[in-house]
Amino acid sequence: MSKVTQALPGVDALLPYGGAVLLVLGGSYFFPQILGLDYLAQQLQIAAFLGLLALGATLVILLGHIDLSVPWVLGGAAIVSTSLVGSGDPALAGMAIPAALLFGAVVGVINGAGVAILRIPSMVWTLAVNSMLLGVAVLNTGGFNPKGEASGTMIWLATGTVAGFPVAFVVWMAVTGVMALLLTRSGFGRYLSAIGYNEKATLLSGVSTPSVIFAAFAIAGLCSALGGVMLAGYANQAYQSMGDPFLLPTIAAVVIGGTSILGGRGSLIGTIGGVLFITLLTSILSVMQISDAWRNIIFGLIIIVMLLLQTLRRKDP
Repeated sequence: MSKVTQALPGVDALLPYGGAVLLVLGGSYFFPQILGLDYLAQQLQIAAFLGLLALGATLVILLGHIDLSVPWVLGGAAIVSTSLVGSGDPALAGMAIPAALLFGAVVGVINGAGVAILRIPSMVWTLAVNSMLLGVAVLNTGGFNPKGEASGTMIWLATGTVAGFPVAFVVWMAVTGVMALLLTRSGFGRYLSAIGYNEKATLLSGVSTPSVIFAAFAIAGLCSALGGVMLAGYANQAYQSMGDPFLLPTIAAVVIGGTSILGGRGSLIGTIGGVLFITLLTSILSVMQISDAWRNIIFGLIIIVMLLLQTLRRKDP
């Protein structure tokens, strides 16, 4: 049985939770407010934005591919939604969130076409798509921050609370639950893992591998777009390159959660743990006034270490 469909998470999936606990305990020694409920609730809210991106990235990485278009799918969705809200037309404003999600799904389908049909390496194709989306945004805005604002619904999704929990966290968990059912209760989850192990053998067994790849990239696009909508609600605007800081943490969260970068092995439980670890690490580094440059270095080192550990495990008999 694949790791994706196991009822209980493996050790790799549980490690980031232990790391998150150590971060909280270690950080509280220097900054006692870290143990406060307000601080922890805020971290759950912030984690939800990264968590949505990481959910989509998990599906793509389980295939043995990677999606580097996350920054501008997120940014594009934010621009689309805030532009429609700022148009002054109530009908267009009401379509802001659906239009942004449709944008993400369409970009995901384009990514899937390049990988599944044209057979272009996903790293190259999605990076090119990200670059083209950047170009389209610059042409549309003239290089300035786009005009527009978030709707009340977008702001509530990003900053509201329900039963004491951030709405953003509840949305993240709801999407995770739906995706978990999809992976464990449908053929899609089994095919996703099988393609990651051996795409050619899966195709020869009668599975329509292009369809699975299309679906995975489309869902990833939807997740990135939803993250963009909620980030726009959090900031009450869209701005240039708002998605750029999320690419490396997204990949890091998935890899830290035990999903193999080579595909075929991983779990959503692990990804959630990876997101919590990265969010807390980022927060503590920020409190310690560590520069963005050093944060990127730290994230890069974490990814390299995890990749080395995964490579060593694959070599074990």
